[in-house]
Amino acid sequence: MKRFKPNLITAALLASCSTLIAGGAFAQQSIEEVTKTSTEQTQRADKPVENEQGENAQGLERIEVRGFATSLIQSLNQKRFSDTVSEQISADDLGGLPDVSMADALTRLPGISAVRTGGQAAEINIRGMSGDFVFSTLNGREQVSTSGSRSIEFDQYPSELISSAAVYKSPKASLIEGGVAGSVELQTASPLSNDKQHTFNVNARGMFNDRAGEVSDAEEFGHRLSLSYQGKYLDDTLGVALGYARLFQPSVSTQFVGLAYNATKDVNNDGDDEFLSEGFELQHKGGEETRDGYMAAIEWTPVDTFTLKADAFLSKFDSEEFARGFRVKLGGASAAVANPILNDNAVIGGTFNRTSQSFTRVELVNDDNQDYDQVSSFGINADWQATDNLTLAFDVSQSIAKSDFRNGLLWALVGEDANADLPVFDSDISISYLLHGLDLPDVGFSQAEAFTDLDRVMVTKYGIYPYENEDELNAYRFDMTYEFDDNAFLSSIEFGARYSDREYSNDRSVFEYGSDSSFSASQPPLRLTDDMVEVVDWEGDFSYLPSYLSIDLNSALNAWFPAGIPQPVKTWGTGSPGVINGPGEGPNTSWTMLESGKVFEKVQAAYIMANIDTELFGVPVTGNVGVRMVDTEQSSTVLQDVSADIIDPETGEVIDTRGNPENGAQYITDDAGLVNDFYRPALLTDKYRDYLPSINLNFKLTDSDQLRFAAAKVLGRAPINRLFANATLRVEDVQAFRDQDTGEIVLSKPTAIISGSATNSPYLRPFYADQYDISYEKYFEDTDGAFIAALFYKDIKSFINTFKEDPFDFTGNGFTIPTEITVLVTDEEGEPLFNDDGSRLSVQVPTENGGYETAVNNDKGGYIRGAELSYTQIYSFLPDLWSGLGMSASYSYTESEIQTQTTLGGASVEQTLPGLSENVVAATLFWEYEDFETRLSVRWRDAFVSKQVAVNEQVVNFDSETVIDYQASYNINENLGMLFQVNNLTDEPTKSYFGSESQTGTIQYFGRQIFLGVTYSL
Repeated sequence: MKRFKPNLITAALLASCSTLIAGGAFAQQSIEEVTKTSTEQTQRADKPVENEQGENAQGLERIEVRGFATSLIQSLNQKRFSDTVSEQISADDLGGLPDVSMADALTRLPGISAVRTGGQAAEINIRGMSGDFVFSTLNGREQVSTSGSRSIEFDQYPSELISSAAVYKSPKASLIEGGVAGSVELQTASPLSNDKQHTFNVNARGMFNDRAGEVSDAEEFGHRLSLSYQGKYLDDTLGVALGYARLFQPSVSTQFVGLAYNATKDVNNDGDDEFLSEGFELQHKGGEETRDGYMAAIEWTPVDTFTLKADAFLSKFDSEEFARGFRVKLGGASAAVANPILNDNAVIGGTFNRTSQSFTRVELVNDDNQDYDQVSSFGINADWQATDNLTLAFDVSQSIAKSDFRNGLLWALVGEDANADLPVFDSDISISYLLHGLDLPDVGFSQAEAFTDLDRVMVTKYGIYPYENEDELNAYRFDMTYEFDDNAFLSSIEFGARYSDREYSNDRSVFEYGSDSSFSASQPPLRLTDDMVEVVDWEGDFSYLPSYLSIDLNSALNAWFPAGIPQPVKTWGTGSPGVINGPGEGPNTSWTMLESGKVFEKVQAAYIMANIDTELFGVPVTGNVGVRMVDTEQSSTVLQDVSADIIDPETGEVIDTRGNPENGAQYITDDAGLVNDFYRPALLTDKYRDYLPSINLNFKLTDSDQLRFAAAKVLGRAPINRLFANATLRVEDVQAFRDQDTGEIVLSKPTAIISGSATNSPYLRPFYADQYDISYEKYFEDTDGAFIAALFYKDIKSFINTFKEDPFDFTGNGFTIPTEITVLVTDEEGEPLFNDDGSRLSVQVPTENGGYETAVNNDKGGYIRGAELSYTQIYSFLPDLWSGLGMSASYSYTESEIQTQTTLGGASVEQTLPGLSENVVAATLFWEYEDFETRLSVRWRDAFVSKQVAVNEQVVNFDSETVIDYQASYNINENLGMLFQVNNLTDEPTKSYFGSESQTGTIQYFGRQIFLGVTYSL
């Protein structure tokens, strides 16, 4: 039978890189190594070379390729001989990839784009689908994430510790299920596959951010350092690989952040309500990011038929960040609005004046955020060739992610006189603004001159809101491959089974003191002193804004809490319904209890797959066909409200509400010792089974042309945090004070709005899709490179859709809600008022049904389809120094009929799926000559939808963006080199909007990152 033979240049290049793990089985196929020549021109060897089947292969191509060109050619050849539709990235050694993280590296591939966080790529999008649809593995093992979802934050993976990466756009039965958009496979080193006996690499770079000088106290300088070693011992039967990579960099941005349009008011007296924005923020952000990555692998082959490998990966990513500036709250429907400027029926400008009910204000923000993340992955793999035909592989792995994000805030307001014995809040507030779409707005504040006045500004609120997540997955996998000797159709057949046990936990806690809307009498504001503050001026594009006071957090807190700074706790809060040992008044922080819990996910999977190697009408055909069966059990803890009303038998009125023991109510004690009897703990569970067939066919039309076809049913599970059952009800806060002139009690709102949500549920099923791929690949014979064209179509069967019903009939749907609430009355300065008997003066405020938001599996679905073009070529046919010129470029077009609804801009409008850019372009122009290499990379993506920077709950429209990077390097000798690099060469900002460009969402500038460093290798 005639079998396809790869041309020998590709065989030689494949031999120089680590073999990718396919489907978790670590069987490796040896290819005769070819020594690279030291010449710059392509040379052909006339002598035939015998391959491992004993067949002669004519025309061995021997070529010297270095640096970026090496990575490109290796990647092309890995793609060429892959049995699926995939994209590849490869480095000839650890530390060979130049990118800051794997997120940057992956965006060089066709159809892949990134969402920038803090100016750098973090989450990747594949074929117009967001990171929630992307499945990720490391060394063939499923990875959990610090994001709290399934979306991997690829900036946690140092490129220096990754030797190769693959993006599988079409699945096969042996691959772990989970990627509707695609699956990303990262690989660390396989030391016995290294073509040298010992290698040692050092990479050190200094870094500078050119916008850090605009942000007071921001770091300007950072560094990168990596060390790696690979060695083979005991006659090449024992291999060791070690790696360490450190990144320290300033985190800098200057930003405008618009807030959602969540209020309505008839501002122009035409009888129709217009939508009002909650407000906006203008901030300096600065801080430090530190990432330490570690990699280790040991590989042992005592005999040719058995390999045992253990590997470990650990990455710690710590971020300490401050945000300073203004937080503007426009005051909603209760504010007095003058000179409104409209875009359709949304207010995008005007003057907002504070009223006794509006709480219009400008807060001086001094936020302090700390994020401590850690991911680790451990695994042991045994690969045994039991017979000439049978190979067995067993793998045990653990993946752990921990995240401790502490969102801290310190806010200040302007008073009339901070030196008064009882300082009075300055309520004479007027705010004018006008949005300019994707440009910065005009703003004006009546209190602008007071923002730097120590006799006016006082700290009024401190809060800290930790989010602590832990995600752990333990997995066991068995694979078996049987190879046929003389089968005219199949080359082998594979069987396998996998079991995984995942546990995700989320803990919330809180500490709050003071008020963000006025001066509190019971928790009085802090008077500032000179040693606590610094006057900050705006520069550059933001220089028109008024100066403000930057407050030293530690100095202020030590003065405010001389007995020690209180720490956050998970607590019901003294004012929470159901607390039986509290005062009956105070804060309601029951959300810290209700939003803390665990998700459990157990998955059992088995597959069978036949590998095809045959001819069809004289055309060699390879590929695979198989099916994967998956059983899933997902569970969530929950605190269910089982309270019951106590009815007065004479009047029939509700006189009290108590926990109902008959329904399982228990005494649940929080971390502060408060006991609540409204709830019972429960575990909600759902089980389901899926069958996922797939087929991949590769038609070798000629030695350099091939046609691929793939079809499969795929699934993507809901984000792990969305499986947590956190149905909640909330009653809107209402303030009441007595007017000192009239004695009338004034309410901030006439009714207390009841709202709720159940956007998470363990009963959410996966996203399902049928997908089809076809691609043509042309590999150049006379030079190095390829042209590839691909078409894809995804028929999305279902996806999770969140919708809101407003108003919602809570009582009619079985919810127990109060018909009225008790509101304590204060005077205009916030001092409590009392009745004649000494009890607190209070009023009863009726409740009103508000909105209820819920998530379900929407079965309407729709298509995603598109086309991809990629071109890579090294122009080695050019004369002399131009022979090192090359280009790698790709273009992808994606469209979808799927639309989602958003009301963040006011009126409900349609927007595309998160992550979908209709057009994406990536191109790199590079040139190598002798010991010099330089390249310019451009990544452009069309407008898309994603989570708003700094406001994760808001999914908004992002403007198109172009990110340009530059790099140059020079090899001083064969061991020592120098490197110069600029990321974000044009200081491209991130800009977003709410449905219409005139309703500004985010404008954020990050600055350029400039690197200068050295590399050393042995």
